[in-house]
Amino acid sequence: MSLEIHKPELVQRVTALIQTGRFHNADEVIEKALDALEERAAAAPASATGAVVLAALQARPYPKIDLTPPRVRLTNVRDVAL
Repeated sequence: MSLEIHKPELVQRVTALIQTGRFHNADEVIEKALDALEERAAAAPASATGAVVLAALQARPYPKIDLTPPRVRLTNVRDVAL
């Protein structure tokens, strides 16, 4: 299989990594990048949902601070009846 990189900035990044001597060729760069993506995906909890965020906000160290954003009525928006 043959792959083409169409973005010149990506070619420059891969070339720069090879020139550092850390990688010998583009295959090694891509392999390392894919390994890092797989590790990141494996480290992310599968249960990261809105419920987790809500629980973290409710367990905050300063519960008396109101985190509710202020509601502002926009004057340049007209009402719409559906």
